[in-house]
Amino acid sequence: MPSILHNFPISAPARKVFEVAATPAGLDTWWTLRSKGSPKLGETYEFWFGPEYDWRGLVTKYTPNKEIEWEMTVADKDWTKSRVGFEFEEKNGITHVRFHHTGWPEDNEHYRISSFCWAMYLRLMKRYIEFGEVVEYEKRLDV
Repeated sequence: MPSILHNFPISAPARKVFEVAATPAGLDTWWTLRSKGSPKLGETYEFWFGPEYDWRGLVTKYTPNKEIEWEMTVADKDWTKSRVGFEFEEKNGITHVRFHHTGWPEDNEHYRISSFCWAMYLRLMKRYIEFGEVVEYEKRLDV
């Protein structure tokens, strides 16, 4: 099964990066149009990207300020049962982020598009944390 993996630094404490990557208020600044849930093992998140994309993810890994992972339980066929997650390690005021989206059923066009989109979204997360930039939802993949 193919995986999407991205490692990158963010100039901010791990607690701040975790907050933006793992809470609905944070997720809505760079990824989702609207989300709901709590960073807690066994919690179900709602990830809303529009009427046709009302997805769910179950928190399968959770360590405050260190890691979070969701298993996608309601999504399109390629994303269902895949896992989206982050690990954070802070060194000298820089948080090293290890992102993964594992469990893809195959290396298909959707996988390749999603790999690009994740890179774009993760850049938006970094820009939000480091510079306070928020890109309006409809333009997030255009910048």
